[in-house]
Amino acid sequence: MKAIQYYGPKDIRYEEIPVKPPQEGEVTVKVMSALTCGTDVKTFRRGHPVLIKKIPSGFGHEFAGIIDKIGENVEGFKVGDRVVAANSAPCGECFYCKKEEYNLCENLDLLNGAYAQYINVPVRIVKKNMLILPENLSFDKAAFCEPLANVVHGACRTGIKEGQSVGIIGIGPIGLMFARIAKLMGARVIVAGRNPIKLKAAEEFAHADEIVDLKKYPNPEKIFKSFSDESKGLDVGIECVGLPEIWEQIFSCVRPGGTVHFFGGCKSGSTVTFDTTRIHYGDIKIMSVFHHTPQYFRKALEYIASGEVEVEKLITDTLTLEKVEYAMEQHIQGNAIKFLIKPND
Repeated sequence: MKAIQYYGPKDIRYEEIPVKPPQEGEVTVKVMSALTCGTDVKTFRRGHPVLIKKIPSGFGHEFAGIIDKIGENVEGFKVGDRVVAANSAPCGECFYCKKEEYNLCENLDLLNGAYAQYINVPVRIVKKNMLILPENLSFDKAAFCEPLANVVHGACRTGIKEGQSVGIIGIGPIGLMFARIAKLMGARVIVAGRNPIKLKAAEEFAHADEIVDLKKYPNPEKIFKSFSDESKGLDVGIECVGLPEIWEQIFSCVRPGGTVHFFGGCKSGSTVTFDTTRIHYGDIKIMSVFHHTPQYFRKALEYIASGEVEVEKLITDTLTLEKVEYAMEQHIQGNAIKFLIKPND
């Protein structure tokens, strides 16, 4: 099969490699649609200690397709089923799984290899985190389940309530999906970003109530507060960039009694500084949520299948498999939200 293989930072190659037969409990999926992701872009630029365990490695993790082959003792699926699979599944047995904190599973093994004509889905994901698609749902839309599952998990854990003011800094695909989910939860949403493509999507996809161009207003604190009730500050502030200075910036926009959600992961070893008096006497809740769980993966599929989250509006362009490196470069230059990759076209 044709596949993109990862050899190191800025070194991915379009190659022909063998299709491995599925082992017991595994399935081989013919990838009909795959998506580029910000995590893939970071990995392309500088590597990733968790995603890339050996070289060369498969690359890409957001996909949907058709079951092509089935290993022994697979239950609930058959050849020809249209499916979407997550990029991980919890073990159910470790310290964290026993506490139902499945996203923190100590044995979370992340699946890579979606930028290929075929991908083998491991036993645990087949059992716990692979779903059959509704008949009317396209592969292109279904491939968004994994990133949306992260967002739905984050939004639900934040506890967004109807009528609350929610501010989001960073409107890449994750920030845009956060804005859309917050709107569906009944919030008044204000977003801030710099990229004109993404600012447009904040209106057409997320339906944000207010959109702030940070090129014109580099510090959104005043605008965010003016949008809030009695200009006290946001009920909820969400950081979707992953930079320490933006963590500190969104913290300053939240009212006493509010919640700050640091969703964007910063570079390892990063530190931030907050006013402890404001945190303590302001009764500010600080939180972060990582990854997804089977519960939220299923909820994401429901949101997409219902049409409430029109994920197709986040697709910048459709590309063939050999154009993945071009897609990474376009992301780095700020020319895209997400590319749809069609490995079998």
